[in-house]
Amino acid sequence: MSQPTKDDVFAYALAKTLTKVSSPATVGLYSACQNRLNMILEHMEVNMKKEALIEKKHNGRSSARSVNPSCTGFLALIGRLLLYRPIWNKENQQQQNVRFIFVHFSAWHFAGSDLLWAGIAIRLFQAMQMSFGKLQIVLYRVAQHDEEQEVMKKIVEDDTNHWRSKRVCCCPLWFLVLSILVVPIIFLVFLFAFGLPNPEIEASQVVNGTTGQVGVFEGLIIAALGLPAASALRFVFLMGKNLIFSQDLNIRRGMDNERVSSQLGFMNEVRKEMWFISCFIQFMEVFERRRIRVVLKVTNLDRCSPKKIVTVLDAINILLSDEESPFISILAVNPDVLVQKVNFADGCFSKEDRAYALLNSIVTLPFTVPPLCDDSKRSLFYRLTSKSAREEKRGTGGLKKTSSSESSVEIEMGTKESHLLLSKTTAALNVNEKDVEESVNDSLSIFEGNLNKYMLDDAMSMRRVINSIRVTVIIMKALNLPPQEHIAAWVVLANQWPCRLSWIIQCVEDAQQRADISDQGNAVNTDDSKTLWKVFSESTAELYVMSAQIEDLLEQDGDPEMFEIFLKVDFKFTVKDLKTFEVVTVNLDHSVRKELARIRGTSRLKDSGWMRNLAPLPITTIISMTTEDVCEELKSMKYPSKYADIVRSYGLSGSALVFGDEDDLKELLNMTFGEWATFRLHFLGLPSHLRPQHKNMSASRSHSQNQLHRAHHSSNHSMINS
Repeated sequence: MSQPTKDDVFAYALAKTLTKVSSPATVGLYSACQNRLNMILEHMEVNMKKEALIEKKHNGRSSARSVNPSCTGFLALIGRLLLYRPIWNKENQQQQNVRFIFVHFSAWHFAGSDLLWAGIAIRLFQAMQMSFGKLQIVLYRVAQHDEEQEVMKKIVEDDTNHWRSKRVCCCPLWFLVLSILVVPIIFLVFLFAFGLPNPEIEASQVVNGTTGQVGVFEGLIIAALGLPAASALRFVFLMGKNLIFSQDLNIRRGMDNERVSSQLGFMNEVRKEMWFISCFIQFMEVFERRRIRVVLKVTNLDRCSPKKIVTVLDAINILLSDEESPFISILAVNPDVLVQKVNFADGCFSKEDRAYALLNSIVTLPFTVPPLCDDSKRSLFYRLTSKSAREEKRGTGGLKKTSSSESSVEIEMGTKESHLLLSKTTAALNVNEKDVEESVNDSLSIFEGNLNKYMLDDAMSMRRVINSIRVTVIIMKALNLPPQEHIAAWVVLANQWPCRLSWIIQCVEDAQQRADISDQGNAVNTDDSKTLWKVFSESTAELYVMSAQIEDLLEQDGDPEMFEIFLKVDFKFTVKDLKTFEVVTVNLDHSVRKELARIRGTSRLKDSGWMRNLAPLPITTIISMTTEDVCEELKSMKYPSKYADIVRSYGLSGSALVFGDEDDLKELLNMTFGEWATFRLHFLGLPSHLRPQHKNMSASRSHSQNQLHRAHHSSNHSMINS
């Protein structure tokens, strides 16, 4: 049995974390590779089901009922539904056992509808009927559900009983039903044994030549049985109506009817049905004596239009995030595509409407799948090559039949390809739960010290931090990494300043790559004792120049002064710490670093080949140039010596060229048009009309400070550093 891959570890850690998080919860599972997302979701489901099978004892005995009840269990459930109401007490609100119901919602399947979000309700209803049975759900709706209870607060009583009998006129309903069933039987026995009495009819009782054939005794019996019979008929009618016209069918009809779906109350009706599902699951939790969590896996959302993506995110936030909701939603998406589409959606005007702010208001556990390491890439490439060779030997003649068969073959091959990311045989991952709890508690204890002041006064942000700490601890233990003292501080750093931390990681990576290049391919390690604050300080000028292009990324970060105190005073993380934590950092969106790398890469065009003397210099190189360095560069570009003399006389260093006014510089150097065009391209980059525009910024913004509007000068500087 081979060692588990890192993706196995990520799926295991996510599964273990989701068994502990409180509902409702929304997980952002981010990766650019759809196959890896599918694989992690599949293995996460397997691990969560294994966790649910572990029965935990309560007061020395197993307290959970079987998921598939016997005939007696079914009758017991029917009796509880008809005759009793659950009592919420501390015991049934803190069950140790858990049951997971997995629901897959592929947004692409419902993309043709204008009400894509309503498809979530349909899929949930279908899953509930498959898991619990249609009859049980209809019985609960008719015999238990009361819409007026929605406005009432759930009260947890200090009681040892779990059920309370329904009452009719202070009489237990079970006793009344029993009486209705027993009394007719006794009466029939009496009737067959003795018969009805025949009282003598007097002459005064004759009316119009007829006699009263029904005595008082018979009339009382009919009156007594009439009301229960009417109630029974009403109950049967409601049962039949709900069995024939199920709620998912009603939602489908509402979606198809434009007049109904356009009404404001349609979403409210769907929300009420989601609340009904929540109430039914809470009832079943008391009956089964275990927690029940519905795990909704949302996939292919990034393939939909921007407007529909926003409506689905809003639906998750509105429909599935009530305080007592048992739902755990997992958004398995490509974050880069999702962010671009949401930012271009209609109505995206304020900061809160943009993608990062919208996701932060919904997601309680961000989980970014780290990129494949070199060994994993090599292994995957080898398995793909081996698979291609086997497919070529088999031939493809049998695949060309019809379009439908070709489609099914493609789906099957895609599924098989996703499994290539896994080991053929994976060692069982088993992390001691007690050790995890101790490590999590130790990590959280640091909040009693200096870490509290860096937390936002936002419950959603705090939940993200707590959940991320747990999943990070599990990953570190599964990978057998040495315990780290400041796990919580690192998680807070990634949560509060994602853009600045991504920038530091990118700078360290680029420095390592440049060191490898300069040493002609030999492995060279950078200075691991260097603090992250020093790395950031050395590259602050470059980040400042890029600030106009990454304004939407910088908006995610918190107070820049607090960032400086965090890394400079309280938690002096080094490059060595970064390399240790980078493997397990799953609450940091890698799409941010990719965008920073893309923008930084466009300003780092290498001066090679025929563009050697024309390509713009890297901004970091220019800023660090002295006056003599500028003169040497002019000499290498074969400029007349008079321009070098002007540079020396006015002390024009690299920083002066970058941050000075372009028009003043042009007038000072007094170059010809051709000389100035080459000089500007080499030292100042492309002119504004030739620069590639940032995908989220307007065309007037550029990467050079001399192109920035004066109004941004002080504000952008404060965004980068105090």
